[in-house]
This record gives sequence, C-alpha cells and structure tokens, in this order.
Amino acid sequence: MSLESVRAFLAENAPDIAIVELDTSTATVAEAAAGHGVSHGQIAKTLSLKVGDQPFLVVARGDARLDNRKAKAAFGGKASMLSAEEVVEVTGHPVGGVCPFGLASTLKVYCDVSLKAFDEVVPAAGARNAALRIAPERMAAITGAEWVDVCQTIEG
Repeated sequence: MSLESVRAFLAENAPDIAIVELDTSTATVAEAAAGHGVSHGQIAKTLSLKVGDQPFLVVARGDARLDNRKAKAAFGGKASMLSAEEVVEVTGHPVGGVCPFGLASTLKVYCDVSLKAFDEVVPAAGARNAALRIAPERMAAITGAEWVDVCQTIEG
C-alpha cells in the first residue's frame, strides 16, 4: 500500500519520475548506495522526528546526522526519533522505505541544506527496495518542504 501511495503522489505531482524497484533491500544508506550506484551522501534519507507530540520529517543526505543544537534551534525544542510503530502510523511507510511522498497524514517536511551539494538525490519510495532519482530542489518543491540547516556530515 505504501508504494502505491507514492505511485499515486508521483502520478499527480511528478508523472515523469519513475520508481526504481530492486530485487535487494535498500533500507539502509549503505544498501541503497550500493544498489543504486551512488555515494552514501547522495542517498536522501528521511528522518521521522517529533518535538513534543508534533511529528515531522527531515530529509537529509545519507552521510549526515542530525545536529541536536541546530535542530533544537530550528524546531523550537529537542527533537526525538519516532518509534517504528509511530513511523508507520504517521507516514504510512515502513522503516527503511520512509520518504516525503504519499504520506498517510499531513506532516511538515523539511529538507536539510546538505542535499543541495548534489544535482540528483535518491530518496526511498515507500518500500524497503524502492527509490527514485530527483533533484533536491524539485523534491522540496513537490513536497512543500522548507529548507533548514540541521545536520552535520559524518566523516568517513
């Protein structure tokens, strides 16, 4: 169902973008980078977070991590990860397939400025083996995302 909600979202908002389904899992950054032949940084991972009881999504480059100080300043409080059950409930997507497309509920979406280092990024597409290729600016535009600076790049 999750993959289908992403298909429906793309059909309406970006019909020229194709979903790529692989025979292997792309649930982790390393698996996705290997499967799609891109760098870890080019994988656009979606973090499912909340401040208080307000859930939201942050899409960041795969080799970045949330900077707690920056996040607290940007989001007005300490951000914490949603549980796997909360992720499925609010996004409609399984962990490893979470993306800002075809969401089960209306969520605020943020894109970290670190994504702008790439002309094309590879976010998941609602399943643990599905993704798509998209320019970061276009991803932000079709999801109504706000650009924020809340991550730091992981060395190595």
